[in-house]
Amino acid sequence: MLVDDAVYLGTSTRPEYLHLGFGNRHGLITGATGTGKTVTLQILAEGFSRAGVPVFCADIKGDVAGLSKPGEPKDFLAERAEKIGFSDYAFEGFPTIFWDLFGRQGHPVRTTVSEMGPLLLSRMLDLNATQEGILNATFKLADDEGLLLLDFKDLRSLLSHVAERRAELSAHYGNISTASVGAIQRALLVLEQQGAENFFGEPALKISDLMRTDTQGRGFISILAADELMRAPRLYAMFLLWLLSELFEQLPEVGNPDKPKLVFFFDEAHLLFDEAPKVLLDKIEQVVKLVRSKGVGVYFVTQNPADVPEGVLAQLGNRIQHALRAYTPKEQKAVRIAAETFRPNPDFDTAEVITQLGTGEALVSVLEEKGIPSMVGRTMIRPPSSRMAPITSEERATVIAGSPVSGLYDATVDRESAYELLDARAANAMREAEIAAREAELEKIEKDRARQTTRRSTRQTPMEAALTSFARTVARRAGDSFVRSVLGTLTRGR
Repeated sequence: MLVDDAVYLGTSTRPEYLHLGFGNRHGLITGATGTGKTVTLQILAEGFSRAGVPVFCADIKGDVAGLSKPGEPKDFLAERAEKIGFSDYAFEGFPTIFWDLFGRQGHPVRTTVSEMGPLLLSRMLDLNATQEGILNATFKLADDEGLLLLDFKDLRSLLSHVAERRAELSAHYGNISTASVGAIQRALLVLEQQGAENFFGEPALKISDLMRTDTQGRGFISILAADELMRAPRLYAMFLLWLLSELFEQLPEVGNPDKPKLVFFFDEAHLLFDEAPKVLLDKIEQVVKLVRSKGVGVYFVTQNPADVPEGVLAQLGNRIQHALRAYTPKEQKAVRIAAETFRPNPDFDTAEVITQLGTGEALVSVLEEKGIPSMVGRTMIRPPSSRMAPITSEERATVIAGSPVSGLYDATVDRESAYELLDARAANAMREAEIAAREAELEKIEKDRARQTTRRSTRQTPMEAALTSFARTVARRAGDSFVRSVLGTLTRGR
């Protein structure tokens, strides 16, 4: 049943395989809660890893971590394997790297504020158009003045700097108000309280560390611990979108390879699209459309195909639909929409079967020769080879200690960036102000001394004053005598 060029999914009227050559044509796994989506994700991850394809997926409930350990014999698993004719069934664990944005259940995952960019960050902060414009201006100022934006304190510091220079910067970057800057800072505070400050910084994640293979040629399965992260769903969605964008930007074009370079599972995919602005939806659609040429397959996991926008849904060639419930008119409409996404099978009514599927059953349609979707088949999904349960904290610690990236990301690096440079500028400005104040004080003292010296140079000693007074008296009396003499003469002449 296991073959080299395909992933065995299960059996309908025939064995159902997802061919590796079409693995980068993306896929969709849908179904109501408890119908088997996680197990389907698990067997796909196993199949890709066995074929040498690295995998990245999120672990929402903690049970995906079981991929790292061999499964345990259980009667219902053996019964399922026998029923579908899975003669190659055996238990094995797969090479795994655990990651965690908070650094508690895996290696820390970080990126820089600059790499996240203003568009995704604005979405994460839920900013309006005006605030997004100011954030764009802040990033532009950072570029213009050579200020690296690496972590949260860099961004906060630069925003305060922008507010202080708003009058000057408004002429170059558009109107900047203190109210809008304050709103951005408050949004940052909320995100920081959710733990986002752990995500921004260095060392930043290298995409190459998600694309490793082990000594047996199996692809490493990177598992992101997301049970705590789901409490901040906006951060979760933006992290995965950032990662997808980084894959698109950094990987070279490979066309249509024999097998994917990486397969990316986006669990709880509706969180990415809920209330997303059109500009963000356009970006998601563009990335999904183009990233397959980089050899990356993206598989969205969600409850209903209607959770995914039409433009993205059209890019998803491989589809696995678990049971949906249809108790209300809205749910019945969703079932019909889901049924219409499959190539019909004349043996059954797709919409009717969707509501009748049992746990571990699914409707499967994958791309076949020339990229044409196969006729939908009612499929009994194969049992996984790895553990169908969470692992212990001791088992997790052992995997982390033996990880190929152990020690690469565990310690934070805080190099000189916007915060330090602006802090140095402020310190220099303060020193210059102090120096200017001292110089002004010294100049004032010198002027006071000069004035005192001038006064002293014109002031006479008592002896000098007495002689001066005597001379003035003598002169005055001599003048009086002269005047009287003259006047007398003049009087007598009359």
